[in-house]
Amino acid sequence: MRTKAEKKALDHSGSTFASFLEEEGMREEVEAVATKRVLAWQLSQEMGRQRKTKQAMARELQTSRSQLDRLLDPQNISVSLDTMSRAARALGKSLVIRISDRKAARTRRSRVAAVTARQPAQRIHRPGTEKVL
Repeated sequence: MRTKAEKKALDHSGSTFASFLEEEGMREEVEAVATKRVLAWQLSQEMGRQRKTKQAMARELQTSRSQLDRLLDPQNISVSLDTMSRAARALGKSLVIRISDRKAARTRRSRVAAVTARQPAQRIHRPGTEKVL
């Protein structure tokens, strides 16, 4: 049975997921994997939209298909920015990277969430759905 101090140490209620990850020392790793997942997903989606096969993409990048598989692997975070940028260019896209203030971004998200929560639900009028009394 756990003591009261042990239970309190494990209690994360009321905290954010980001603060939990920070406390566990995993935030940077989780953010890196999440970023890579999004980039890999975007590249895959665009390849599909353009009907470009992995083999054709690899040929265009002058690399092997196994290298392209590593690029598209959402768990592999050891891909260079140059490689990501070349892949985006091969699809007629550009890779955009920016540095932002973490605190300001978090505050901005909080404000957007607060404003969204305060807005009343919109009623959608559909012709022919009125009740006749």
